[in-house]
Amino acid sequence: MDKLSDLDAALLDFESRAPRSVGAKEKAIRENFDLSPVRYHQRLNELLDDPAALAAQPVLVGRLRRVRERRDIARRAARE
Repeated sequence: MDKLSDLDAALLDFESRAPRSVGAKEKAIRENFDLSPVRYHQRLNELLDDPAALAAQPVLVGRLRRVRERRDIARRAARE
């Protein structure tokens, strides 16, 4: 099994305690990681499919997978 990079581990840790306010979270993403919020969320989404991320933070990854699935279902339903 591959190990998470330091950045990936930090992203998961941040997501577990990130501010709830969108503006505050975006600011914290830029300050902590020097990433745009879009790139942060792209990487976070990739991590949800990484077995090492699931092993490192099973509760967080499971919750985020469920959120992603609900959003996918809502998008598909909106198209119908």
